[in-house]
Amino acid sequence: MEKGLSAKEAEDLLKKVGYNEIVQEKPRFFRTLFEKLWGPIPWILEAALGLEIFFGKVAEPILIALLLLFSAFFGGAQKLRAQKALGYLRSRLQVTSHVRRDCVWQYLPARELVPGDLIRIRIGDFIPADCLLGEGIVEVDQSVLTGEAASIEKSKGETLYSGAIVRRGEGIAKVTATGKRSYFGRTAELVKSAHPVGHLEKLLFSIVRYLILIDAIFAVILVGAVFWKGIALLPLVPFLLVLLIATIPITMPSAFTVANAVEAKVLAKEGVLVTELSAVQEAATMDVLCVDKTGTLTENRQTVLSVVPLKGASEEEILSLAAAACDESAKNPLEEAILEASLKPLQRKKLIPFDPEKKYSESVVNRDGREERIVMGFPPAIASLVSFDPEVLNKQVALLAQKGARVLAVAAGEEKLQLEGLIALADVPREDAAPLIQTLRNLGIRILMVTGDTLVTARTIGRSIGLGDRFGNLKESLQEPLNFDGFANCYPEDKFHLVKSLQSTARVGMTGDGVNDAPALKQAEVGIAVSAATDVAKASARVVLTRPGLQNIVSVVQGGRRVYRRMLTWTITKIMRTVELAALFTFGFIATGIFITPLFLIVLIIIMNDIVTMSIATDRAWISPFPQQWKLKEIVKLSGLFAVGWTLLGFGILWTAFSLLRLSVGQVQTIMFAYLIYSAQITSYLSRTRGRFWSFAPSRFFALVTVGNVAAATLFAFFGIFMKGVPALYLGGVLVSVAVTACILDEIKIRLKKTIS
Repeated sequence: MEKGLSAKEAEDLLKKVGYNEIVQEKPRFFRTLFEKLWGPIPWILEAALGLEIFFGKVAEPILIALLLLFSAFFGGAQKLRAQKALGYLRSRLQVTSHVRRDCVWQYLPARELVPGDLIRIRIGDFIPADCLLGEGIVEVDQSVLTGEAASIEKSKGETLYSGAIVRRGEGIAKVTATGKRSYFGRTAELVKSAHPVGHLEKLLFSIVRYLILIDAIFAVILVGAVFWKGIALLPLVPFLLVLLIATIPITMPSAFTVANAVEAKVLAKEGVLVTELSAVQEAATMDVLCVDKTGTLTENRQTVLSVVPLKGASEEEILSLAAAACDESAKNPLEEAILEASLKPLQRKKLIPFDPEKKYSESVVNRDGREERIVMGFPPAIASLVSFDPEVLNKQVALLAQKGARVLAVAAGEEKLQLEGLIALADVPREDAAPLIQTLRNLGIRILMVTGDTLVTARTIGRSIGLGDRFGNLKESLQEPLNFDGFANCYPEDKFHLVKSLQSTARVGMTGDGVNDAPALKQAEVGIAVSAATDVAKASARVVLTRPGLQNIVSVVQGGRRVYRRMLTWTITKIMRTVELAALFTFGFIATGIFITPLFLIVLIIIMNDIVTMSIATDRAWISPFPQQWKLKEIVKLSGLFAVGWTLLGFGILWTAFSLLRLSVGQVQTIMFAYLIYSAQITSYLSRTRGRFWSFAPSRFFALVTVGNVAAATLFAFFGIFMKGVPALYLGGVLVSVAVTACILDEIKIRLKKTIS
């Protein structure tokens, strides 16, 4: 421990292990933007863009390109924001260290440290690498790793972790790990490697697969019928391509983005900052929430829990004695809590701050005209200075420790010290913690508390907030984490691996406030940083609470479920429209030999329906009391119900117009155009509620757009704008038949949902 490394040894090691820093790739916006344009969904949209350009369109390819860039820009911005977390961690290692090289103590940049270096650490120093304490006793603040505010004593032979801060004492330590191999570095690497599971792209791709399969089936039927009838195939090609483009959910990524952005704006007014929009919709499916204890469920500050007199002094007198032995300049959480609780300070003549080796502090005060010596520290150390029954003392300390408290003993006297009492200090639960736990449980969310504190403390807090006391060691219980109420003694990689383990069967949320929580916050589908969180925690999280308290977590969940309901409406309506249009087009052509709507009117239908798609993002939405899941089979069943019902009605209207009323081909196409618009608008209302479609009022904008579409289609059809005009009586008949069918489908929908449930 005396010699240290030579400059040559250090140079050789530096070449082998690298600098004591976290290597960070510089973020490049255009590269990030390109990555967002590469993938299954972008490829489909880009193919649609190419088809539109091939057929000489202008407005459609511009719209698709803008939607692609819109989604890519937001996605790229989110990724760059996440990389700021790495930059913050990297900057924490840019410090200077007192190092022994060539038998000489010298100051060197911490990035040049290598394993084997000897470093001197003093009060206030930032520990720049993992090291083994060889000389001295120090008290360190490891909250950067564990999240726990209380300092921990380290003596010879114990490990000091990079990122910790020396609060008391000094010593000499030997570096054991640097850079990304250190504990702090591994935390940064976890943040770098954390990749939250993205469910949106999987959902989009599954929907596209269903829709393309549907269109392919109808296309094969139509082509087969054309060959059977001996009709030329070439005139059908433009219609088939238009149907294909209509199938692709071009507006879906943007619709999700807009829906999330609208809800994020609402949440911002409630003190919730959404830093990654996809977190809003993920909150709808979240069914497990891992909650960090310190600073989230507790106040993250030590408070005097109880004072136990042992000689006869009052609690107030014991606190005054203890306050006289506190060092106001040390910024120690335990001493700050005692100073805050003390009401009658004593006149102090001398102070000897806390000595980690002796494990107590002492002072000399003027008490009632007498000069007395006061000592305060850990009970075993104080017990060696006084005459007191050790069994009684140990029993009292054990009772207090069972409450999750840290215990200090106070002794005073003129010549001979006498044990005055014990002070129990603890990080107490927040007032809103217990109501929050119950509210989230009522929303169907399972809560797991995750803490770096001891099992005793974790169980005490768990019981006090109504969470439970089934706490385990994560390393032994990772296979069945849901069998517990929480886990103690957790370090950053433990929280990270817990989230990954849970993601195999659940949608996971994580709350936290410290650097130690950053990897898990980034890995979780819904990472939530509380208002007092560190910068790196906020940079790693997808949601940041800007106001004190935790109740806004409920707002995030409710907001996510509103977005889910809106996008479910969109998805059901989209599938229904695709099936309805393809079926009517295919079998209508086979039955009548005409196109039920000309190419231009199909494009107009697509545009008018896409306007409704975007307006859904602003609609009022019913909030489910349970976590929601994208169950495509159930969605397809419901969409199929609507598609079959509307298709049957469509054929009835087509037969009436073509065979019974014997309208011209142009008028038949107009009637079918109006019918397709009417049925699409009412389906949005049928799919937006679980009950009767009139039971839950829509937003004004959504109602305005849907009613506006119906009015516009009626006016176009009546006055013959873009099509052949038809009498108002016929349009009224179509509208009435759509309304009656909607009521029937609504009743079947309710029965079907009960069967599915």
